[in-house]
Amino acid sequence: MSYCKVIPAVARVKPAHLFGARLRSTAAASTQHKELKSDDAPLDPSCAVVEKPCEVDLISRKAHTERQRISIDFDNTQEAYKSKDTLELLRSLLVFKLCTFDFLVDKNKELMDLSKKVFGQRLFEKLMKMTFYGQFVAGEDQNTIKPLIEKNQAFGVGSVLDYSVEEDLTQEEAEKKEMDSCVSEAEKESHGMDHREKKYKAHRQFGDRRGGVISARTYFYADEAKCDHHMETFINCIKASGDSVDGFSAIKMTALGRPQFLLQFSEVLVKWRRFFNLLAAHQGKDGMAILEQKLELEQLQDSLIKLGVGAKSDIENWFTGEKLGSSGSYELSVCPKSGHLEPLLSKFTDEEEKQMKRMLQRMDVLAKHAVENGVRLMVDAEQTYFQPAISRLTLEMQRIFNREKPNIFNTYQCYLREAYDNVSVDVELSRREGWYFGAKLVRGAYMCQERSRAAEIGYEDPINPDYEATNRMYHKCLEYILEEINHNRMANVMVASHNEDTVKFTLEKMNETSLSPTENKVYFGQLLGMCDQISFPLGQAGFPVYKYVPYGPVNEVIPYLSRRAQENRGFMKGSQRERSLLWKELKRRLFSGQLLYKPAY
Repeated sequence: MSYCKVIPAVARVKPAHLFGARLRSTAAASTQHKELKSDDAPLDPSCAVVEKPCEVDLISRKAHTERQRISIDFDNTQEAYKSKDTLELLRSLLVFKLCTFDFLVDKNKELMDLSKKVFGQRLFEKLMKMTFYGQFVAGEDQNTIKPLIEKNQAFGVGSVLDYSVEEDLTQEEAEKKEMDSCVSEAEKESHGMDHREKKYKAHRQFGDRRGGVISARTYFYADEAKCDHHMETFINCIKASGDSVDGFSAIKMTALGRPQFLLQFSEVLVKWRRFFNLLAAHQGKDGMAILEQKLELEQLQDSLIKLGVGAKSDIENWFTGEKLGSSGSYELSVCPKSGHLEPLLSKFTDEEEKQMKRMLQRMDVLAKHAVENGVRLMVDAEQTYFQPAISRLTLEMQRIFNREKPNIFNTYQCYLREAYDNVSVDVELSRREGWYFGAKLVRGAYMCQERSRAAEIGYEDPINPDYEATNRMYHKCLEYILEEINHNRMANVMVASHNEDTVKFTLEKMNETSLSPTENKVYFGQLLGMCDQISFPLGQAGFPVYKYVPYGPVNEVIPYLSRRAQENRGFMKGSQRERSLLWKELKRRLFSGQLLYKPAY
């Protein structure tokens, strides 16, 4: 059994302060909207068509009694594409058009392999650089990507470097790696009698975590040396990002250690939340708002005694001033639905414990490198069975490294029913403890996979019922953070979205709260090669905006390019806005004699 110190200072504290963890889920919206189908566009599929355009040119500042209002015209193609020459516009049109053909997208990997055989490696690479690779990837290494980064920076757009090389594994290889790395020795010996929940156990049919995922890179554990290699790659990205002003860099926790630990730790956190909810229910407070729940001391002691957590004298001693948190180790247990106490965590072997410590050490090394290089580190979100652990570990990094400024950013997936609870509890904790809150808001990358896994294995679907509910959740979370920024200026958010309506919603809320873009509290992020009509007008207006900039050798980023093709199928079918704007700019250049236009910077 694993043991932990019991710190019984739980009376009269709110749940976020008690455990420092999220405590419950609530549905974000009504289920009256239509259900999303598996073949629908991704949750952040497009730059949504805007029914009525902005009433001003690229930037107009209207005088008000207390502040100046900033508006941006996302229809001004001359400003939106001033960083692109005409060949680049034609390439964008070609690539986006190709992405609308189902056959090409469905068979994109096979077609790329065939092209390589027919044309040879050298001609194939040239062809890719003229099309998909040139559209979505900056270059092969940190030297070849510098011209693009410098050009984007000249037009007001920063970069988040992302080394996008992936292993090209077969499904069988991926499943084997996942099962080998997600099952502990204790679990192997228990033969299913280990009290593990189905959601937080590895299942071979979902071992290939790439299935149904089109916008996120996937790592599979091989060994500790491979994790060290991933850490070095992240460090190189951090150092390269440090060359720019206000740089960002992104990491994934599954690249840094065995996913087994994330599964087990996530299960522990979820069971602790349920245990707190059980204690709150005993005091008649289970229906209260999550930030308003408090536990009364005497009732808490009675509940713990009835549950058999400890003897009456021991429990009473836990809450006395001289004994508070000072004595003893107690078996870490939880009361599940059955009402019986069961162990939260099986004992690690010596090797597993070493591997877990090395994972935490790698995270610490990356955070320190980020601080030393003046780079903000964003921890990407992953599947819901990993995410509680990822969020909690990121929060612990924020507690340490966000004391003076927001160095560490957590990612919140707004297609999750519990997204608002997650955001509000973490903001509250940062406020109480006095550190800078940093968040990246995304809609989410794992919808199809999460839904099919929940249905087949048998647990509640964690995803919002439809796209409209996810939009409302995104805006609700964003508005909450913007209000926090307005109150104390210690919260920070990256609006990572290709949805034009969401960007306009953000600008409107910033105007309402007199939040200036120069304060660098609200950032915007889009992928390289997508939604330039959003990124560049924002950047030229003085807003901090960033492109995720993938790089790597042509052959090794093919899995990334394959996902971009799939994402853009829904992106282009859902809206023709970007293509129509590209055509509009080409026609403008043609009729104004600017077809040979070259960006000047």
